Amino acid sequence: MPPDPLASTEAASACRAVCEADDVRALVLGVSGLTGRAIAGELMTAGWEVTGTGRDPANAPAHLQADGMRFVRSDRTDPADLADCLRDGADVVVDCVCYTAAHARRLLEHRASFGSAVVLSSKAVYVDDRGRHSNSRQPPQFHGPVREDQPVLAPDLSGDYESRDGYGANKVAAEHTLLDSGIPVSILRPSRIHGAGGARPREWFVVRRLLDGRTRLPLAHRGLTGNHPTAAVNLARLVLACAQRPGQRVLNAADPGTPTATEMVEAIARATGRPLEVVPLPNDAPPGHGWNPWSTWPPYFLDTTATHEVGYQPRGSYAETVSDSVHELLNLDTGGRARLDHDEYFRDLFDYDLDDSALRHALRTGPVAAPEAAPEAAE
Repeated sequence: MPPDPLASTEAASACRAVCEADDVRALVLGVSGLTGRAIAGELMTAGWEVTGTGRDPANAPAHLQADGMRFVRSDRTDPADLADCLRDGADVVVDCVCYTAAHARRLLEHRASFGSAVVLSSKAVYVDDRGRHSNSRQPPQFHGPVREDQPVLAPDLSGDYESRDGYGANKVAAEHTLLDSGIPVSILRPSRIHGAGGARPREWFVVRRLLDGRTRLPLAHRGLTGNHPTAAVNLARLVLACAQRPGQRVLNAADPGTPTATEMVEAIARATGRPLEVVPLPNDAPPGHGWNPWSTWPPYFLDTTATHEVGYQPRGSYAETVSDSVHELLNLDTGGRARLDHDEYFRDLFDYDLDDSALRHALRTGPVAAPEAAPEAAE
């Protein structure tokens, strides 16, 4: 793992520039999405002058523009566009759309125009001792929360990142390209980002059931499954901490704690103000019974201890940060609900006949006692 945080003269110089400047400037590449909006907002709240980029001005966050953010129409893959964005320089570049080694090299071509970088990678880079990763056909098996020194996939220089096997491997190639350059760059590896404005909010799995009058929800593996969430607002806080203390580092980015499916479902229900009873199912329940978006088994969590070294203070736990997303879902109009219902991700997630079958099975087999601890973490 690269040394943190001021091991190089270049990093020390970037840190002094940020600490001593009256006005600090940030360029956020990919500001139109959930993550980019949260990051730009956090930087602006901390007093940074922010320029955000995106391909379609119609998707530019109007509330941030009203607060003073400058939006520039730009395609991350166009070298001329990137050059124009960095023409006036920046103290930090936050890259939310760096997927390949080619993307990383393109950013490095303009190294003289920025002080440091914060680049979003993914937990999809991690691999277990049998070569399995987040997107492999067989889930990986880890031994507890995954640290930053866990082995990663072999880098893929093909640029084909829109595939199950290519996504994580291309992220690794981008990471290597940036770290090998020696620049002050913080590589952040988030997991399952959530927040208001998300395109595919997993919370809809619970919210829609409550809106449809469902009051009991079966959960597989005694409700102890889990896949670490990352609130966009927490990720934004970590980006700010890294921007304020430039250096070369790799950090996991996830919400505090290790929330199980039961804890997440109950947090969503509390945010709606509607009653919901979680019904834990035994480990040997029939296939499909109790499946949910957080049914990773054994659970997969990230170790985020290293984030303390940069002075990171999260906004809150999953339960403390999910309410904005839930309230947004509760206020969806008919068109918004239909869009989610017809999204491929949600297409098979509202099979209430299957839910009822699982509940009947639970009634026949009797209550399930939760073990004292979940098994070793995996995905």
